[in-house]
Amino acid sequence: MESPVSMLRLTRRAGEDGRVIDHISVQCADPAGSAAFYDAVLAPLGGSRVMDLGAIVGFGVASKPEFWIGPRSTGDGFRESHIAFTASSRSAVDAFFAAAVAAGAEVLHGPRLWPEYHAGYYGAFVRDPDGNNIEAVCHAPE
Repeated sequence: MESPVSMLRLTRRAGEDGRVIDHISVQCADPAGSAAFYDAVLAPLGGSRVMDLGAIVGFGVASKPEFWIGPRSTGDGFRESHIAFTASSRSAVDAFFAAAVAAGAEVLHGPRLWPEYHAGYYGAFVRDPDGNNIEAVCHAPE
């Protein structure tokens, strides 16, 4: 059976918008709890649920799901993923971080500049309910 993600027939050509990644999907121990977490932390970044198939939820901007969550269905162990979400401003990174902390996320790194990446790199890192390293990052100067 095809997955809901592969059933989508999106017309955007590879690289057309300057992005390398079309979408990402992660498996969750508690899909409903993870969906509530991502509802909270993606809202300050302009993201929301754009497709809801029960235990499988697609988040994105407008009608394009770019980040998917679903129930754990493969593998015996856990391997951490790192996912960086784009923030349009430093204040959006701060709002993401505040929403994540309010949702009970473990703080990895609070919002700050990361000059070792580049002079304008402003990011915050938290763990989602499944232990993944989730970041919001703004590359624009202040």
